[in-house]
Amino acid sequence: MRFPFSRAPHGAAPSVALSVASPGTSGLAAADASSRHLGLAPDSRRRLLLSCLPLAALTLAGCGPDAPKLLGMDLSGMPTGDFQLQDVNGQSRTLADYRGHPILLFFGFTQCPDICPTALTRALEIKDLLGADADKLRVLFITVDPERDTPEILGAYTSAFDPGFVGLRGTAEQTRAAAQSFKVFYQKVPTGSSYTMDHTALTYVIDAKGKLRIALRHAQSAAECVQDLRTVL
Repeated sequence: MRFPFSRAPHGAAPSVALSVASPGTSGLAAADASSRHLGLAPDSRRRLLLSCLPLAALTLAGCGPDAPKLLGMDLSGMPTGDFQLQDVNGQSRTLADYRGHPILLFFGFTQCPDICPTALTRALEIKDLLGADADKLRVLFITVDPERDTPEILGAYTSAFDPGFVGLRGTAEQTRAAAQSFKVFYQKVPTGSSYTMDHTALTYVIDAKGKLRIALRHAQSAAECVQDLRTVL
């Protein structure tokens, strides 16, 4: 299975896919090789590998004959994360606030040049393809860069894609807790006088009952995502 990560420096930059837990191969060995390709320091590589273990185990568990035929990763049965953040209007939010609606949840940052805008553009296309079911869907974007992503900047960013998209942010501690609860990797990467962010590039699908169900791969098309989404609508 592949766990995409994004390194997004100023200007165009490639995305990097992290291979984990492919049947017949050593998932941790693949993860270590990919983390070395990213140029991460030993401590960062260790944290990345540890963050992959829960998802890798769940991915292998979902490969049995009774697993749903999904193009993304089946996360049914995996504990659902949570967050205590604020929306762009300063209102405190948790996952329970969106109960009753299927959710697309993505972690990113507004200065990301490719992975994040691609994911949000795809979310907009997904809504178009869902037709009447689009009104049920909620799209949540949690910034992993609250230092630069102020409420004003985050609100303008999400609204540029769709006024209904919800931008969420918190303190550094709240952001870290939210990411850890969803097994999301992110880290600051210096770029001269500034910095960019490495981060997980998966989009998480949470059903209307608040249960984590699917991780959509970054490479999936909007139509392929809709195919997976219809299994939980």
